[in-house]
Amino acid sequence: MNARKKTKLTRWLIMVAVFAMVATACSSSDEGGSGELTPVTLQLQWFTQAQFAGYFAAVDQGFYEDVGLDVTILEGGVDIVPATVLDSGAADFAISWVPRGLVPREEGLNITNIAQVFQRSATLQVSFADQGINTPADLAGRTVGNWGFGNEFELLAGLRAAGLDPNVDVVLVQQQFDMLALISGDIDAAQAMIYNEYAQVLETINPDTGELYQPEDLSIIDWNDFGTAMLQDAIWADADKLDSDAAYREMAVKFVEASLRGWAFCRDEFEKCAAIVLAAGPTLGESHQRWQLNEINNLIWPSAGGVGVMDKALWDQTVSVATSEQILKSAPTDGAFRTDIVEEAIANLKAAGIDVVGNGWSPKTIELRAGGE
Repeated sequence: MNARKKTKLTRWLIMVAVFAMVATACSSSDEGGSGELTPVTLQLQWFTQAQFAGYFAAVDQGFYEDVGLDVTILEGGVDIVPATVLDSGAADFAISWVPRGLVPREEGLNITNIAQVFQRSATLQVSFADQGINTPADLAGRTVGNWGFGNEFELLAGLRAAGLDPNVDVVLVQQQFDMLALISGDIDAAQAMIYNEYAQVLETINPDTGELYQPEDLSIIDWNDFGTAMLQDAIWADADKLDSDAAYREMAVKFVEASLRGWAFCRDEFEKCAAIVLAAGPTLGESHQRWQLNEINNLIWPSAGGVGVMDKALWDQTVSVATSEQILKSAPTDGAFRTDIVEEAIANLKAAGIDVVGNGWSPKTIELRAGGE
């Protein structure tokens, strides 16, 4: 072989070696998952609204993609039980109130709370100020609305704590998921979420003034003030898979991390977050969604132990109400919630410079408009 042919052969062999190295590197990258996003499905408890803003923000801002996840969000509704969807495998994670997760768990679904996002209850009992209903004891002899479907237990426990028998001392009536019965005078006190139905009254014209109702026109019973509040929105996961599937557990850490980053974004970038929610679910009006986002932030921030970390005292209070009202037959067994996932996620967020406590946050003043527009 002459020198020229030998040189060409050498170059060709070098090129083959280089291509082989590149192919090997690409193959290793694909096997490690860094080149592809892992599909993840999240089941919500209700329809698209600011109640779930952090998850929509995490999608919009690419926070899930940053940790290698491709997240699809499924809307909830009246007939959808997130715990059942999760256990069936139709979703990888679910958002559910704690009691609504614990009841299916007691019935045999092995799910677990991996991040307690809402640190406070949003449930109120609302009346007009001239009715003089300021405490649970003031509900005696009144017609009291509630939604049922497991939403009434803070009210029932609050009545009992005030020495009232819900079956004798008040008239309990089924209430629609709105405030029309209160506004029309058919009931004396209505159940409301501070981020939703309470605002509906403030978006309504007061016929006596021709202007919108004002907060001073209303009186609220906040169950956080009377010791019967129950924990609400949390992220739930499949407990069996967390213990048996290392990839699923890793995915859970990533999902919680990106989700909490989404909630931090909604705290720090309020206007941008509100716009994201309005784009994702334009059914509710702009001022209503802004009100809702502000109140949701108030349920999350500040989070003294770190966002998503369980407050054991509030967990115990929730379980106490659930058992006393016979929502649960007995206290949940070990494993109903776990903190290792969220603690690992928070450590990652801290390392990235994300504020996971939010001590500097304070509620905004939101101007509601008629009909929430």
